[in-house]
Amino acid sequence: MRPRNVWQAMSAPGFLLSAWPWRAAAYLLTGAFAGAVTLVGLVVVVTVGGALSVVVVGLPLLVLTALAGLPVARLERLRLRLADRAPAPDRPRRQPPAYGPWPWLTTRLREPASWRDLGHALLFATVLWPLDALVVTAALALPLATLATPLLMATVGDGEEAKVLKQWTVTTWPTAFGAAVLGLLLLVLGAYALGLAAGARAALTRVLLGTPREAALDARVVELTHSRVRLVDAFEAERRRIERDLHDGAQQRLVALTMTLGLARLDAPPGPLADQLAKAHGEAGRALEELRELIHGIHPKVLADHGLAAAVEDAADRSAVPVDVSLELPGRLPRAVEAAAYFVVCEALANVAKHSGADRAEVTGGHRDGRLRLEIRDNGRGGAEDRARVGAAEPGAGAGAGADADPGADVDAEARAGSGLTGLVDRVSVLDGRISLSSPPGGPTLLRVEIPCEWTTEPFA
Repeated sequence: MRPRNVWQAMSAPGFLLSAWPWRAAAYLLTGAFAGAVTLVGLVVVVTVGGALSVVVVGLPLLVLTALAGLPVARLERLRLRLADRAPAPDRPRRQPPAYGPWPWLTTRLREPASWRDLGHALLFATVLWPLDALVVTAALALPLATLATPLLMATVGDGEEAKVLKQWTVTTWPTAFGAAVLGLLLLVLGAYALGLAAGARAALTRVLLGTPREAALDARVVELTHSRVRLVDAFEAERRRIERDLHDGAQQRLVALTMTLGLARLDAPPGPLADQLAKAHGEAGRALEELRELIHGIHPKVLADHGLAAAVEDAADRSAVPVDVSLELPGRLPRAVEAAAYFVVCEALANVAKHSGADRAEVTGGHRDGRLRLEIRDNGRGGAEDRARVGAAEPGAGAGAGADADPGADVDAEARAGSGLTGLVDRVSVLDGRISLSSPPGGPTLLRVEIPCEWTTEPFA
């Protein structure tokens, strides 16, 4: 397997013959050089910022110092690839509220990541780069100087003597070659020392510049939440497009076909042809009715044009069980929230008509404290959870099925066990909402829906 970092490469037998010792040396050498440059740069920043602070007290020094860590952190993430193939992910950065240098600057100054980058830059400029230089000198420069003893004796010492590391005088050729062998052994040990130092240095850099696990998970959750909302919006937009295409396309053609068959039926003389035309006219009418029901089920026009309250009133008028509606919704909600709430109400009313034995139902609710709250209640026989647990094909009695009998119990676990509420739970949970059900034997049945949302000003064309 291909080594991912220098530590993995050191455990392989071909480490000395691979490029990893050279990569480790390059990583430490560039670190020493970059650290020295960073130290000089910080001194310049403090000097320039201090001079400007005479005019604007304290502000230029604060801004320049706070932003000094950003380029150093970016450079360190690039250098890290020398010792570790895996990229170091950047910390989650807040998006400026607007375009321009000032919003970007204020956002960078307010986020903790900028100050952590500054702390790394200070540590890099004062402590880390001297250590890099020291390791390279001890593990590479000293063994190479010892290895070059015969060459120094032949060139500088005219074959008579050579000074090794300016401390040890060699006067004979056997001693010179012995020093070369010693230098070769030290170079082998130095290669492993470079690998260890580079690996430790890269791990430290990854800790200092990487994203903490909790922050990374939080950022991932935020991104997944945003992507989920985008998918919901895209799904609802596609539903509206399908509804519009069916309404303006296939429905109009069926209307024209029904009218043509009706006119042909009137003009045809009595007989088999008239009977066939009458039959075709009836089938076209039934197909048109089914298409209208399908269009209404995909995304009712009243919901898109007039909002959730009007759509619930329409669903109550079409219900087989009399339904009282009381909703306090003075404005429009986000499209996805309205669609989810509407289909939950429709499914609940369908379950009331099919399973509850109720002669009255009620839909109440409104928007309070940043949440849409709906309650669907019926006076049926209850016991919805018992029927759901024995595997009823349809959702249980009353407003729903498949939840605990306890008031307000979360139905998610039961719904996933096979209840007909699974689709409703999934639809609401995508919006960070919650469905709960109370349905004791003997009734009544109460289904509660809560979806966090705010009023919207977007057009609902």
